[in-house]
Amino acid sequence: MRIALEPVSSRTTIQEGVYQQLRNALMAGNFDPGQTLTIASLAETFGTSNMPVREALRRLAAENALEVAPNGSARIPMVTRARLDDLCRARIAVEGLATELGVPHLTAKDIEKLETIAAEQHAIGRNSNVYELMAKNQQFHFTIYSASGSEVLLQLIETLWLRFGPYMRMLSTSVEPLMRSGEIDPADPHLAIIEALKAGDVTRTRDAVINDIRRTHEILRDYCPATDEEQRLKSPASGLRR
Repeated sequence: MRIALEPVSSRTTIQEGVYQQLRNALMAGNFDPGQTLTIASLAETFGTSNMPVREALRRLAAENALEVAPNGSARIPMVTRARLDDLCRARIAVEGLATELGVPHLTAKDIEKLETIAAEQHAIGRNSNVYELMAKNQQFHFTIYSASGSEVLLQLIETLWLRFGPYMRMLSTSVEPLMRSGEIDPADPHLAIIEALKAGDVTRTRDAVINDIRRTHEILRDYCPATDEEQRLKSPASGLRR
């Protein structure tokens, strides 16, 4: 269930509507790394003129979610192992802090909501509906982070998830067959988070969230192309030189 881009009609919200729809689609990993997004094709999809699309692409490029060419078209950034490592380091730092601040404010109703989301993820995993699963994953994490009450942290996390979009796309491709075979239950990391929350243990909850990020990182690293320098260091010839 990919996030579908829909026509935007209201003049007062048209620019913001295009931006938000594209932003959500990027965060959910709806586009391939390196994919080109043209103004004309997006304007046709949204049923708008070129101007709001151009402005949305400009804003997303400012958030480092897109690379804009001189002709105005945009490209989804390519994935690299070095960039993945950098993003995951930042995610661990920022999302770990948001978890620490958020846990004391989560209510029994919030924890019940998290349990419902995890149960839905388990059911979705059996059907291999990867895009719906990604949306549930985002809902789970942001329920915790939103409780932090920090507008700054939430903005930082959203920006990191936006830049993580191409990796989520790659993750969906690699994880789908593993879910179908039963090798992976997407709810497992979240169950550990819920148990820590029920125990009222802030440190344990933070560590469980960080472990979830690290688990994703480890899976993705095997699918990311190494940089030229990483390939050189791993080659037998370079080992002999050392």
